[in-house]
Amino acid sequence: MHPQATCNVARVKAPVVLSLSLAAVVGLTACGSDYPLGAEQEAAAERGDTSLQGAITGSGSSAQGPAMDAWRSGFGALYPKAQVQYSPDGSGAGRGALLAGAVSFAGSDAYLDEEELALSSEACGPGGAFDIPAYVSPISIAFNLPGISQLNLDAATVARIFRGEITRWDDPAIAAQNDVDLPSLPIAAISRSDDSGTTENFTDYLHAVVPGIWTEEADGTWPSGLRNENAKGNAGVVSTAASTVGAVTYADDSAVGGSLGRAALQVGEEYVPVSADAAAAAVDLASRVPGREDYDLALDLDRTTDEAGVYPLVLVSYHVYCSRYENEATAAVVQAFGTYAVSPEGQAQAAEAAKSSPISADLSRQATEAIASIEVGDIP
Repeated sequence: MHPQATCNVARVKAPVVLSLSLAAVVGLTACGSDYPLGAEQEAAAERGDTSLQGAITGSGSSAQGPAMDAWRSGFGALYPKAQVQYSPDGSGAGRGALLAGAVSFAGSDAYLDEEELALSSEACGPGGAFDIPAYVSPISIAFNLPGISQLNLDAATVARIFRGEITRWDDPAIAAQNDVDLPSLPIAAISRSDDSGTTENFTDYLHAVVPGIWTEEADGTWPSGLRNENAKGNAGVVSTAASTVGAVTYADDSAVGGSLGRAALQVGEEYVPVSADAAAAAVDLASRVPGREDYDLALDLDRTTDEAGVYPLVLVSYHVYCSRYENEATAAVVQAFGTYAVSPEGQAQAAEAAKSSPISADLSRQATEAIASIEVGDIP
């Protein structure tokens, strides 16, 4: 656990997250000034905890955007005098902002690496920063082929498409896996232009499953030697793909919508379609990253599994918090918000808003205990 403090350090008394009907939170509408979400927010505020006051800022994962909006809405109804701001600038930008002490927390589709963990002690004290799984979603291979809503693809084919080695949709490698009339169209592969946790998860999957084809290590930045179209954020690549017949991209499934088709991925002897349940099954197979503090819940995913019904191209997106904050009000709001996001209510709200897969009850319990360990004290 955290090192014992030598001066001005105290454990935050975590606010209790009040129970609130999910229907009341989701049904909020925008009007008014003191309660911009409407009369139901005002009624909820009367039942909420008005003693929690303060503002925190976060930055990072664009994949978390819809879930973050839902969390902020529900949290604001429970704690009407506390504020949470979030800027979906990309996972790498979010982690960088936290390490620079510019934000209270980061959203990241990849956990902190060893170098980042070491650097985090400068902004977060001797205990550094830690990772809490908060958002789970499959990454879709999404394509724009009018009249075709699903294709079967193995990892080798996906890798060769994004390497520019398979350049047409009626290529024999694609045709052999699909009993559909494939068009004779060029493939326009679209990748992320920003430092992206979605890219890191996508390239991690390809390097783990077909390392002989995808030789590059996992990275949040698209390999410089692979030239294709690119766009910023999940919304950017999806919008570009939707306006380009023959396009294919990778994106958090919540961003894809209904205008693009999705690929089912080969796992063992079957092709597994994208679904929240199949993504949750992949997380159930994950193990804790070794050698980390007890309160760091970074997960290693088994990308090479052949278990039935598992979709291994999954994104586990984290909230990255400091183990210590100098300001007690900031620490209290961080704890309350973090606890709400991983609670059953928060996870259900995110699932409704973003089609994400709620984390398990056991992982929710571990996350809640980890967030409760946050301290207040001087940061040397």
